Amino acid sequence: MATLKERIDADLKDAMRAKDEIKLSTLRMMKSTIKYKEVEPGASLLDDAQILGVLATLVKQRRESIEQFRAGKRDDLADKEEKEIAVIQLYMPQQLTAAELTAEVAKAIAEAKATSAKDMGAVMKVASPRLKGKAEGKAISDEVKAQLAKLG
Repeated sequence: MATLKERIDADLKDAMRAKDEIKLSTLRMMKSTIKYKEVEPGASLLDDAQILGVLATLVKQRRESIEQFRAGKRDDLADKEEKEIAVIQLYMPQQLTAAELTAEVAKAIAEAKATSAKDMGAVMKVASPRLKGKAEGKAISDEVKAQLAKLG
């Protein structure tokens, strides 16, 4: 099984051969961001789990950009960002469905023995590590808030 970095490199070459501009530019950006993280002072080579964290950050940045572009009536740029997200997500684990996320958050609430919205921090401490890479932090947070609001 090839590492994530090796997969990105191989797919980069394939995108060059296929002249797939969106995929090519997105893969170059991903590779550049990973390399940048590796050469930061005190950093070392990233393993697959750390690379997934970098990719999650890239997706989050793109989602924020999409909101800004849509607010500014720049649908062309928002569409480009959505295409980039689609390419990045090819290298991330399958995201949880809404039902699966709801079930996982319910388990975390039970484990944390949460009774009200004041217990959100405790629930997030349980849920976040378990769902890392499988769901975005904002989605987890929103689901925890919604379920805790129902409790009281």
